[in-house]
Amino acid sequence: MNFLIVLASLCFLMFVAYRGYSVILFAPVAALGAVLLTDPGMVAPMFTGLFMPKMVVFVQNYFPVFLLGALFGKVIELSGFSKAIVAAVIDFVGRERAILSIVVVCALLTYFGVSLFVVVFAVYPFAAELFRQSDIPKRLIPGTIALGSFTFTMDSLPGTPQIQNIIPTTFFKTDIYAAPILGTIGAIFILVVGLSYLEWRRRVAAQAGEGYAMKGVELVNEPAAFEHEKLANPLLAISPLIMVGVMNYVFTKMIPLFYGDKVEFVPAAVGKAAAPIAQSVKGVAALWAVEGALLVGILIVFLFAGRTVMEKFSEGSKSAIAGALLASMNTASEYGFGSIIAALPGFIVVANGLAAIPNPLVNEAITVTSLAGITGSASGGMGIALAAMADTFIQSAQAAGIPLEVFHRVASMASGGMDTLPHNGAVITLLMVTGLTHRVSYKDIFAITCIKTLAVFVVIAVYYMTGLV
Repeated sequence: MNFLIVLASLCFLMFVAYRGYSVILFAPVAALGAVLLTDPGMVAPMFTGLFMPKMVVFVQNYFPVFLLGALFGKVIELSGFSKAIVAAVIDFVGRERAILSIVVVCALLTYFGVSLFVVVFAVYPFAAELFRQSDIPKRLIPGTIALGSFTFTMDSLPGTPQIQNIIPTTFFKTDIYAAPILGTIGAIFILVVGLSYLEWRRRVAAQAGEGYAMKGVELVNEPAAFEHEKLANPLLAISPLIMVGVMNYVFTKMIPLFYGDKVEFVPAAVGKAAAPIAQSVKGVAALWAVEGALLVGILIVFLFAGRTVMEKFSEGSKSAIAGALLASMNTASEYGFGSIIAALPGFIVVANGLAAIPNPLVNEAITVTSLAGITGSASGGMGIALAAMADTFIQSAQAAGIPLEVFHRVASMASGGMDTLPHNGAVITLLMVTGLTHRVSYKDIFAITCIKTLAVFVVIAVYYMTGLV
């Protein structure tokens, strides 16, 4: 019965998320409903003593990353740099290779720190124009954008500043460059297999005589044809993105050298001496590095295109901040939900079942990707899994002699596996922006999801066969 209560709570949250309701509201409802059915007297204590503290800790650690990432993406958009980058990549790769062009554009924007949601809005007009000119079915656009922005540049390639690659650093005390060889191998696998799948789908459609428009399906949200307005020099446009990557690496290496393992300071106090506050640097160095790099990127955009950005910055920054608040609070609420679920007796049944998987890396991969799928959130599912089981994974790593870097990379990649089920927020946004439905386009997104999930186990196999990290 305890297990069924946990399962019902998870299914309820998945259902309401699929129906479009806010998880900020329904994550605590689902969690406290499970507590009510398990031990009614513990509803209030677990809400104030566990759910809210865990939610606050997540916001404390990660909201600056959400905020600066959203602002960076917004100023890149307002400056016109995103259009210049897209146009340059298309000219370089070739309009006849529309699918590859869009994947490359999405990958560049995502890897250098632009939010996944911003990438969808920024790239869709160009994707629609390219697919229309090449007479490739519009229904393949969501799968193409998903491959470029929701997969290998989100959590596989070492150094990506996306939140899915940052969260494991606070649990395993690693940095975002963890397991660079394994991450790169996984990224190549996803890119090659994903492109092969999409090209196969394009050829099948061409053989069937299907063009851009699908018979019986009305084209919705069609962007106006792209007008070749004067754009910034591509090298100038991409320089803020490159600097984010470069400064992220520099800060990652320099912060521990500058601060050491711990920093202590005494806050000002009135009337009596205040106790010193100690800040462990190892657990937050990766966060500081990403935040500093994003700040540098934002300043460079203002340096090169300040006048253009300032014309629309007031309204643009409001939307970016609102998006950052919503995204961080959604994930934080799921994080609090996971903490409650992990404290219930029914979760012991789940944990014991997962613990029955003898291989620690496979155990971690299945745990993270399963919870990411249930919650419909890569960062939320990984946060739940690591909050509940990180200590167990660390003990397993020490017992098996496996570097924690490998656990970092497996957790990060697994979070972006089955998270893109139909109720995933990014999937819903992607379909909304492109004017398509789950029935028309979701099968290709799901195929990319399966390829991404398979890549995690390919990486695990490569590690065991070669010992590469």
